[in-house]
Amino acid sequence: MHINSSRLMFAAGLLLGFLALRLVLEFNLTTGRTRKATGNTRRGGTRAHEHASREKQTDRDISSNATRVLCWVLTGPKTLNSRSKHIKETWAKHCNKTLYMSSQTSGFPTVGLNVSEGQENLYQKTIRALHYIHQNHFQEADWFLKVDDDTFVVVENLRYVLSKFGPEEPVYLGRRFQSPVSRGYMSGAAGYVLSKEALRRFIKGFSSGKCTHSSPTADVALGRCMEAMEVQPADSRDVKGRETFHAFPPEHHLVRQLRKPKRGVLRYDYYPTVEGPECCSDFAVSFHYTSAVQLYVLDYLTYSLRPVGYRYTFNPDWKTSNNKTGH
Repeated sequence: MHINSSRLMFAAGLLLGFLALRLVLEFNLTTGRTRKATGNTRRGGTRAHEHASREKQTDRDISSNATRVLCWVLTGPKTLNSRSKHIKETWAKHCNKTLYMSSQTSGFPTVGLNVSEGQENLYQKTIRALHYIHQNHFQEADWFLKVDDDTFVVVENLRYVLSKFGPEEPVYLGRRFQSPVSRGYMSGAAGYVLSKEALRRFIKGFSSGKCTHSSPTADVALGRCMEAMEVQPADSRDVKGRETFHAFPPEHHLVRQLRKPKRGVLRYDYYPTVEGPECCSDFAVSFHYTSAVQLYVLDYLTYSLRPVGYRYTFNPDWKTSNNKTGH
């Protein structure tokens, strides 16, 4: 009986010791997790707060209310269904207002400019389009973006680029080309955007006679008018010197063409042309010569595709040296 009692007490002591050890271990483990979690929360909370602050600042700068963009698309009766229809279904939804400028009025709807189609009439079409916008929609936007009907645009990135400037500054932006305009001009292929003041001066240039239909090449002629009216060609490149407006679709810029001359209009680039991954800003604004299929692909890649676990780290405001005009 004595032996059994001793065995029972030994077993009970062993059980109590085991339970006590388990409680101690669980307490230490829980405390460690709590401390670690608290530390992560503090550090992560700070990072999250800083990130949220940056996002809040960025959102304030590039919101559709703060940076109102009117997008106008040069199109024609033959390309409404094959091109403009798909712009309307994709990126145009991000503009504050979108107008489709054509030679004829239609229920699409298009604004009929009463100008014959054709390359030789392109600048006349541009002149009438800008006069129409000034007369009918000038107070509805701060910036006025012109693109062709085979162009993809990331409007949010455009707003970010424009956030460095004020709409009352006499500036216009795009992909800057050199000569025959002394200070350069913006490529019509890549698209360009005029500030409110730039549009005001363009209209004044024609009413005063300082601007005329000087060339059938629309972007060159517009550049001459901008220069005559002292509108500055602004640098739209990012802080790393990478272009944001592009005269070709992504693959033409991203794939290097070794030991070959510059392709097409790129030989007119004002700044050194870069091909390969460093060709294009992370905040690219436009790509020209995009097919209808490419419009939907780019729209998906821009607004829907997200890699799981990837955290974007590039801060577009690390430097501001490139965000100046006329250099």
